[in-house]
Amino acid sequence: MGTLAMKVSVIIPAAGLGTRMARLEPDKALGGRKQFLLLDGAPILVHTLRKFVACASVQEIVVALPADNIEWARQWVEKEQYTKTVRFVEGGETRQRSVENALATLSPDTALVAVHDAVRPFIDVATIEKVIAQAAETGAAIVGIVPVDTVKQVHLNKVRATIPRDRLILAQTPQVFRFDLIKLAFERAREDNFTGTDEASLVERLDLVEVSVVPGSDRNIKITKPSDLDLAHLFLKQERAC
Repeated sequence: MGTLAMKVSVIIPAAGLGTRMARLEPDKALGGRKQFLLLDGAPILVHTLRKFVACASVQEIVVALPADNIEWARQWVEKEQYTKTVRFVEGGETRQRSVENALATLSPDTALVAVHDAVRPFIDVATIEKVIAQAAETGAAIVGIVPVDTVKQVHLNKVRATIPRDRLILAQTPQVFRFDLIKLAFERAREDNFTGTDEASLVERLDLVEVSVVPGSDRNIKITKPSDLDLAHLFLKQERAC
């Protein structure tokens, strides 16, 4: 079955506080939250949403937000006049809880679920399509890049080993999974009181499927600190020049 014949839902957890953006002036981000920083007149979250709205394989987008920010975000979405369903759920205290809250709202006919960081607005549509297609085939797929720096294993500030880079990737998003698989992964994590660093880590511990990796890009940055905004402005300018 092709991905266009499957229901693909995207979850965007956007309830984080963005504490590393604390040095910015208060008027540049709603409540100090990095996903609400303005980039060329629109919040970063809106730039991210645009990429998934443009993706043919995606049917709906669910954004998990703090309750007091939902109406504000809804107004932005109405202004954008998206051609796809974008709806909101209340986020939790952690990313994991926010994703779980969104999962609970998906309809049973959902085939695949993609999870993407709200503050990665430079993912390209072709990569979204590739990782969705890979997950449709294998059950689980993520976007990742090979590190360019040498990676050291350390203990108490002393090097213990050099880890071969050809065996490493830096995980990015989107991360895409069969709906039944990610639901089970979150249920098991809750039962075991396990907190993962990403969605793939929850699926990996089920040991039911291998998680495939689709090559990403070093442009797919996660905007987490003030210096990232300089790159973001550059990347946006380059995108618009293409």
